[in-house]
Amino acid sequence: MSGYEEWILACEERDGIRFSWNVLPTSRVEATKMVVPVGALFTPLKERTDLPPIMYEPVQCTGCQAILNPLCPVDFQTKTPYWVCAICTHRNAFPRQYQGISPQNLPAELVPQFSTIEYTLQRQATVPPVFLYVVDLCLDEQDLAALKDSLVMSLSLLPQNALVGLITFGNHVQLHELTTDGCSKSYVFRGTKEVKTKQLKEQLGLTLGGGAAHPQQQQQQQQQQQGGAPANSASRFLQPVSECDMTLTDLLEELQVDPWIVAEGKRPLRSTGTALSVAVSLMEATYPNTAGRVMLFLGGQATQGPGQITTDEFKDTIRTHHDIEKDNASAKFVKKATKYYEGLARRTAKNGHIVDVYACAFDQTGLMELKYFAQYTGGNVVMGDSFDTSLFRQTFQRVFGKDARGDFNMDFNATLEVKTPPQIKVCGLIGPCISAEKKSGRVSDQEVGVGNTTAWKIPGLTNTTTLGAYFEVATPHGQSIPQGQRANIQFITQYQHPNGQMRMRVTTVARNWADAAINLPSIAAGFDQEASAVLMARIAAFKAEQEDPADVLRWVDRMLIRLCQKFGDYRKDDPSSFRLQQNFTLYPQFMFHLRRSQFLQVVNSSPDETSYFRNMLIREDCLNSLTMIQPTLTAYAFGMEPQPVLLDSSSIQPDRILLLDSFFHIVIFHGETIAAWRNAKYQDMEEHENFRQLLQAPREDAQEILASRFPLPRYVDCDQGSSQARFLLSKVNPSQTHNTFNTGQDGGGVPVITDDVSLQVFMEHLKKLAVSSSS
Repeated sequence: MSGYEEWILACEERDGIRFSWNVLPTSRVEATKMVVPVGALFTPLKERTDLPPIMYEPVQCTGCQAILNPLCPVDFQTKTPYWVCAICTHRNAFPRQYQGISPQNLPAELVPQFSTIEYTLQRQATVPPVFLYVVDLCLDEQDLAALKDSLVMSLSLLPQNALVGLITFGNHVQLHELTTDGCSKSYVFRGTKEVKTKQLKEQLGLTLGGGAAHPQQQQQQQQQQQGGAPANSASRFLQPVSECDMTLTDLLEELQVDPWIVAEGKRPLRSTGTALSVAVSLMEATYPNTAGRVMLFLGGQATQGPGQITTDEFKDTIRTHHDIEKDNASAKFVKKATKYYEGLARRTAKNGHIVDVYACAFDQTGLMELKYFAQYTGGNVVMGDSFDTSLFRQTFQRVFGKDARGDFNMDFNATLEVKTPPQIKVCGLIGPCISAEKKSGRVSDQEVGVGNTTAWKIPGLTNTTTLGAYFEVATPHGQSIPQGQRANIQFITQYQHPNGQMRMRVTTVARNWADAAINLPSIAAGFDQEASAVLMARIAAFKAEQEDPADVLRWVDRMLIRLCQKFGDYRKDDPSSFRLQQNFTLYPQFMFHLRRSQFLQVVNSSPDETSYFRNMLIREDCLNSLTMIQPTLTAYAFGMEPQPVLLDSSSIQPDRILLLDSFFHIVIFHGETIAAWRNAKYQDMEEHENFRQLLQAPREDAQEILASRFPLPRYVDCDQGSSQARFLLSKVNPSQTHNTFNTGQDGGGVPVITDDVSLQVFMEHLKKLAVSSSS
């Protein structure tokens, strides 16, 4: 590993950030020629156990409101020390409490190693987090029983002061009261109509539950109380776990499958859209702008009411990618349902609430139409076959997991603001967020992802949530940047910690400038091919949501060719002379696998699956995202330690076991000979202890991966030649296909039945196009 690579990983470990370019070109024109945009993968709340708890308010620049940081020059020579903002160069006086500081006596925020620092703000959250369960009752009895067990279990994992509520739905929607003893009471809504916030307030006499955000709302609440309304009508439906544990447990255990009779050849009448409108409106009416989580448990498609995605007739098939592309009858609900859920998701995000979707069914459930809840609110999306599987149970349990300090790994109602110097403008963010609509002179006209702002709302964050930030170098060509000046960028994240504290984490980083006309090798040396591949993959996935996938593939190819032309070393029209320097060599390989991935190839995926895959790509960190793009492959064989091998069909050998990690799947693949020995029960014989250990080794390594992954990946145990071997064969580079396989060749391997070109052929084409004088 080179010194640069070590430094990049150290920056990621300390600040949770990786830039595509670690040395920046000094002009807009040169930055455009770099092909890969200047961008950063940023994990705002990356887990750190060594951050000192700062118990006072941060010091802000009076010019641009950036926060005091180690990059700010401080003048200690004057009678009253002052500091110069590292972002806008504005001169600022220190507050009175900073008297006595010196180079030997620095506050924590000026210590160089604290480029990331966290403040505990004085204001505290007035309301504990709210958890609202929205449960689909159109399940079979076994599935519902398993789901009820998981929900009852989750009550013991919630913070005891957390507020909790319950909505159930089938043909109708029921909002359950939690205050009655011995006699359950619920309010029933027709499943065919949306329930607006104003309507819910009037029908149920709702008042703010403590999350009042505006004086006008507080005044309204006081007037209602004086008029005889209950002091806090929200408490009928949302109560602390410590007070309603028994009542809610009884309610959950008594839940029955939706009693509405389902005729033969029909789907159940499921009112998902109405149930979500009740949940969103209840949260909006009672706890706006506070920490809240709506958890939707869905077992099938919405078949009536707003948000309907199909009819209740089985003869009417659920939309496929082909139906959507051709605008077939099966896709007639797509646009209307997507628009409906998008509106609900935007309302939810503006109120700082999160919506999780746990969809478990053997058929599609409508995740594609529901995708905006994950994209806008940062909610979890889990896709499984049944609630009665370990995949769902363990994944759901991990939602309430804790970090190294024993705190819940869920943070609420965050805002992220990016501060940049005049030479850099913000193009946008790709990740689970919505715009906070903060305009400034630092907003670029070139929009990437969620743009036209320098701040974003992120209702749900974990310590692994990673955002892709994209920047534009705004310096006009020919205008020089002073010698020694660096590009300083600051990320300010304000959020509510699960314990109710309001916190602010500030990360300030600097990167060098270089004039590409005279110092291109310096810029090239700072290229991070892994971060760049992930940042480009996010743009491609974002584009694929709005554009024809074929156009996106052409865009990926065009960008790759241009990058190779810019940074390759070659003689014109001589492909054999083409070379890339070491920190560029893997990038074409990443793009090759991205082109073949489920993010851009939709042929073998349902719309729900495609939406799920893309959602995970835009929120995971660099390592996990790379694993999705180019899975890892480990080989196990006699006489050798487990070792990484090429993701290539040549790696498949009869006397090997392979472990594939594609993030979404963990595949243990037994070669032909290994499978035959196992079927002959050699592992049960004392003299074949080594074989037993060989079979066990990949299982143990798979369990290690499964222990920390969220959501839990599917676990596939298969043999060469079996139908499930497709999970491996679809991912490997098809260096040998049914057309090219030579049984007499050295090195073994198996042919892959595919029309895809191999990496070798792809690279040959790339070299020809890159060196061509006509391109």
